[in-house]
This record gives sequence, structure tokens and C-alpha cells, in this order.
Amino acid sequence: MDVARGFEYEPLRAKVKIAPGQRELTLRIKRWTNMAKQRWYSGDTHVHFLSERGSHTEAQGEDLNVINLLQAQWGSLFTNVEEFTGKPSVSREGNSIVSVSSENRQHFMGHMTLLGIKRQVMPWSSYGPGEGEYGGAMETTLSRWADAAHAQGGYVLGTHFPEPNGEQAVLVASGRLDAIEMIRMAKANHEEYYRYLNCGYKLPLVGGTDKMSSEVPVGMYRTYARLGEGEEFTCDNWCTSVAKGRTFLSGGPIIYLSVDGQEVGGTVRMSGPGTVEVEAWAESTLQVIQAGKGVASTGSARGARRLHLKQRVKVSGHTWFAARSGGPDYYNRVVHYDVWRRGMFAHTSPIYVACKGEWWMFDRAHAQYMLTLIEGDLGYIRERSGQHRHGSVIHAHGQDDHLAYLGQPFLKIHKAVSERLKKSR
Repeated sequence: MDVARGFEYEPLRAKVKIAPGQRELTLRIKRWTNMAKQRWYSGDTHVHFLSERGSHTEAQGEDLNVINLLQAQWGSLFTNVEEFTGKPSVSREGNSIVSVSSENRQHFMGHMTLLGIKRQVMPWSSYGPGEGEYGGAMETTLSRWADAAHAQGGYVLGTHFPEPNGEQAVLVASGRLDAIEMIRMAKANHEEYYRYLNCGYKLPLVGGTDKMSSEVPVGMYRTYARLGEGEEFTCDNWCTSVAKGRTFLSGGPIIYLSVDGQEVGGTVRMSGPGTVEVEAWAESTLQVIQAGKGVASTGSARGARRLHLKQRVKVSGHTWFAARSGGPDYYNRVVHYDVWRRGMFAHTSPIYVACKGEWWMFDRAHAQYMLTLIEGDLGYIRERSGQHRHGSVIHAHGQDDHLAYLGQPFLKIHKAVSERLKKSR
């Protein structure tokens, strides 16, 4: 028999003999750490097709504190419509919270997950095969959905970042994303994340499963968010900690990072170039990343219960640090046996180092790449997206020129990124 419960219990594998007439069997598993007692609360930001009650049941089974249960649209199929109340559901024991929000989707521009919303943000999908209403038109953009969520105190996550990679550059550059979700352990996903950080955009990291069936356990990829001292475990406080970047993503390992005593999400302030003390530990291969490149690592060929490193690292200007943990060669994945065979890894959100002034970084090549994406988005809207014949409908936004309404966020951010490019010369 194999027994497992999340990542904070020792998994149990045992051979047992069932006697004739036996009706009960008790197997005990041991908790090796209690992250909630250290104010780190776990959550799955991306869950489909469960009920509210079922979400609580599965959260208890997987030792998970928060489930973001998502309403969504696939053509004429609308899921979890009856679950939305506009407020979180808390278990009787108080150790699990289910928040019903939505995944808003556009097949070219991308997908986004909303968190902690009080009112529904509609439409859930807008144009595109298998997503929007069949034969429908492109009614809105991800930027508008994000604005509607923020206006009511909700939060916006870049779902399975960066795919689909249409509007992501606009969302990042405009500050509309409170965090991004890395749903695959792939080099391309990591490098895209690092490029945005190196371009000067602060982006916390979260973990979610995109669970759609029992082939994927809830919380297989999860977000650990740290609440401040004295903060009560509530949905609002957990979401706030996510937005502040006090997080790490885990697909198995438990990981820790500090830089000169600052923990993830924080900023180290220096009067000039120098060195900082980086400390990290994990339950697997351990690497420290600075500005996208490995600067320290440790591992054990025989395997070790805990890996720990502490060393001085040179800092010559504004930068950021993160820690990650995975298999022996990191990208040479050790996998889960879910339907996607996802890699086992953990990755912290960054700690930022500001050297003489406010934190600022810039990458010209990535900024140019962002402009290319934005120009492609505008071309798609103007030339390829499905539209109602002008004057045949009254749009909810009340503006006469619908194409101008759709394109406005893109033009604004194209100008902002272009100005950053000019100033960097």
C-alpha cells in the first residue's frame, strides 16, 4: 500500500496482510514539517470541475489550505456557475478556504486567473475556437478583465505563463499581473520569466495545477504564501501575501531563501556595489539564481535529506535573487505520475537588490521582443479577430469605436516600452 498526503508528510509504503473477515485497517503517516505553523500557507490557484464541498474534501486529503475554484467557459459550456457567492468558504476547522473565481480566456491573447473577486467578471471567454461563444465576436481584452478585477479588490494571475503568449507583455508592463503561474518545469518557461525580471518588472511566482480531472491531484503544484506576524489566516490576507511576492512554488520540495536577512518578496537596499550573504536550503538539489544565472549550488549524488548553502555573492548593480530546487541536473526532470508527468521542482519568488536608488533593471533585447508581441496583438485585433458589423450592436463599454476600445491598452503600453528603450540609449 502507498499512502501520501501533500508534501509535508512522510509517504508510507508498506505490505499488509488482510485477515479473513477484517473490515478495518489503520495506517499512520508522520508529518515531518508543519509549514502553516511557520506562517506558510499552501494553495492551488488553478482548479476546475470540483464543487465547493468537494474542494474542501480534497484540500483536507492533500493537506492544502487554499483552493481557487474557477468558473470557466468552453463555447456553450459554462462550468461551476452555481458555486459563485462572492465570498470565500471556510471549513469548520478553519484550516481550508475555497474561493470561487474565474479563468477568463481568449485563445490568442491568452488566459488569466482571477483570485478573490466579489463580483463576476464577464464574459468568461471572448472569441476563439473552443473558448468564446460559437460564432461570437471579440468583445474585450485581458487588460479590461484585469482592470475589472482590480477595481473590486481582486487579484490577477498570469495563467500557465507564458502560453498563450499574446497579451502577456502588455499585462506585465502595465502592472496588471499580481503574479504569474509556472505550470510546467521547462527551460523555456523559466527563461521567459527571468527575461521579464531582468527587464525590470517585479513578478511574484505561484503554483497551480490546472486540475480538470482525478488524473491530477489538487495541489500537485502549489503556492506557499507567508503571512506576516500576527496576521490571521484569511483569504484576503493570503491573496495579499501572494501579491507582495512572499511566495514559493512547489511541486514537491520545501525551499527557503534569504539575502542579507530579507526573505522572498523583500528588497535589499545597498548604497553601492558590494557583496550580500545568500542563504538557502531545500530538500533536493539546490541552486541560487542571480539575474537569471546560477551563482551558487549544492547537491548530493547519494541523496540528502536537506541541502544548505550560505555564501557571499558579489553585487555590482541592481539585481535579483531566487532559489530553485529540482532533480540532479534540474531540467533533467524527476517526474510525478499524473497525466502530464510534471517535473518535481520548487522555485521561490525573487528577492530584489536595489543598488544606489530605487530598484531598476532593463533588457533592451527583451523590450524589443515585447514591442513585437504588442504589434502582433494589434494586427490580430484589427485584421484577424471576429467582429460584429459596425453599428449593428451596442457594446457594453459605450464607446462608438470598438476596435479603438480593444486596442487602447496595447497602444498605451507600446508607447511606454518604446520610451523606456529611448531612455536606455
